[in-house]
Amino acid sequence: MRDVSIIGIGQTPVAEHWDRSLRHLAGDAVLAAMKDAGIETADALYVGNMLSGLLTGQEHLGALIADFVGLRGIEAVKVEAACGSGAAALRLGYMAVAGGMHDLVIVCGVEKMTDTVNSETTTGLVMAADADYESVHGLTFVAINALLMRRYMYEYGVRHEDFAYFTVNAHRNAAGNPQAMYRNPVTVEQFMRARMIADPINLLDSSGIGDGAAAVVLCPTSMAREYGHGRRVRIRASSMATDAVAVHDRRDPLWLSAVEASAFKAYQQAGVGPREIDLFELHDAFTIMAALSLEASGFAERGKGVWLARSGEISREGRIPICTMGGLKARGHPVGATGLYQVVEVVQQLRGEAGPNQIAHARLGMAQNIGGSGATAITHILEAQD
Repeated sequence: MRDVSIIGIGQTPVAEHWDRSLRHLAGDAVLAAMKDAGIETADALYVGNMLSGLLTGQEHLGALIADFVGLRGIEAVKVEAACGSGAAALRLGYMAVAGGMHDLVIVCGVEKMTDTVNSETTTGLVMAADADYESVHGLTFVAINALLMRRYMYEYGVRHEDFAYFTVNAHRNAAGNPQAMYRNPVTVEQFMRARMIADPINLLDSSGIGDGAAAVVLCPTSMAREYGHGRRVRIRASSMATDAVAVHDRRDPLWLSAVEASAFKAYQQAGVGPREIDLFELHDAFTIMAALSLEASGFAERGKGVWLARSGEISREGRIPICTMGGLKARGHPVGATGLYQVVEVVQQLRGEAGPNQIAHARLGMAQNIGGSGATAITHILEAQD
């Protein structure tokens, strides 16, 4: 196995891109990553996407995007793992380079979600739940997460207000991210007044959908100095795990077993523990998922994830900064692209290119992308290279 480095990154703003098609968004991110890496060709392209067939009528994204960016003829394929599609594509790209199959690999995540009405988008998203036992009964992902939050509040004596600090932190960080969709600060008082969607989850507990694409270029670490214009970043660990798709089939609905397995396999690969991680881009699709992810990844005891937020430990100045560029909540959540946005943001931090959001002396960053309500979890640990 070869060590793998990220030598180029690219992204589009997350927004309602009425004037840009899915292929244009992907092309913008891929070409930006290629320019950043200083390359004109590649051996393979892996595209993370969840909903292109349903929402845009376009499948076969690998060949489509490869051709569009001038790479016709290379190996190219779409990868789908629900909201974890972006990181799943990165893991395939990582394995291709680490295993010696390819030297230069581009990984892109892209999603176009705002050209359809809300009911169509919701129908697409709920396909990541169990069709026979969850969505058939009308459970959307907001409803599933509302059930988890209500149970969490009951088990641990937590108030809804306690989750507000995840939202406040995310919006504070998004204000310094020009790619973010929601750059407005939010107060605890505004959080508590927000419209209820599925009790106890309100509008400000929830991430917003959007259109966008992000991309990275990979190569063997031994070749990394031949490319790029900025500091290179090594992938210290790449790990993926799964759990039951339906929440009721899991041993413990308030414990994300796939997140735990993925995170701790990544720690083992990297030879580090949670306390060595300088920043954590977690999958805050809903505030309850932020709390559960912190606990399953070893940053907080059971039932204590919300207290990390309340105490300020998740802020840029805290013990474990999370969602440093806004996270899913405030950067936006173009689902198949989210995993790549997380990785691009970690790379920005490790290169020292995060602007006003820069985490001081950041050396190790972790990105964790979740599919569904916790059925798939992919964790990557990245390290700044000298």
